[in-house]
Amino acid sequence: MHAALELVSSEANFSAISLRRIARQAGVVPTAFYRHFEDLDALGLTLIEDTFRSLRQILGDAALASMPLKGLVRYSVELFAHYVRDNRLLFQFVVKERFAGTVAMREAIHNEIVLLTNALAADLARFDEFSHISQDDLRVISDLVVNTVITLSERILDVDPDNAEDDALMLRAEKQLRLIFMGVGRWESRSA
Repeated sequence: MHAALELVSSEANFSAISLRRIARQAGVVPTAFYRHFEDLDALGLTLIEDTFRSLRQILGDAALASMPLKGLVRYSVELFAHYVRDNRLLFQFVVKERFAGTVAMREAIHNEIVLLTNALAADLARFDEFSHISQDDLRVISDLVVNTVITLSERILDVDPDNAEDDALMLRAEKQLRLIFMGVGRWESRSA
C-alpha cells in the first residue's frame, strides 16, 4: 500500500500506475500482490477506506460535539490540517482520485464524504444552538462544511506549514466556516 502511495505522489493518478511498478516499488514479485488484493481497484478502495476510517476515528476521538462552540472552528481546522500533513501520501491519493480515479474509486470517495457529512449533521444536532434547524437542513450545512474542509486539504498539501501562506490558509478556512455558521444562526428551516 505504501509503495502505491509513493508512486501516486509522483504520478498523474493511481490508474496510470501498473501493478508491476507497484510490486517493484514494494520489492515483491507481481504475483505476491494477488495474495493481498484482487486487483488494483481493490488496493485503491482499501487506501480510500483507510484514509477516511482513520479520519473519522480522529474526529470521533476529539469529541467535537461535547466542546463549547467558542473556539471549536479553529480547533477543528487545526486538527484537520495536522491530520492531513501527517497523512500526506494518503491525502495526495484521495485528492487525485476524487475526480480522476476510476468510477469505483470516485464513488467510494463520494460515499466516504457522505458518511462524514452525516456524522457531522448528527454532531450538530446535539448543540442547542442548532435546535431550530431541521435534520435535512443540518445535512445541507454539513455538506457545505465538509466540502470546504476537503478543499482545504487540497491546499494544505501545496503549502509549507512553516510559511506565512499557511497561516493565511488556516485563517481563510476558519473564516469560511465561521461564515457558514453565521448563516446557520439566521436560517429558519421550513417544511416542504
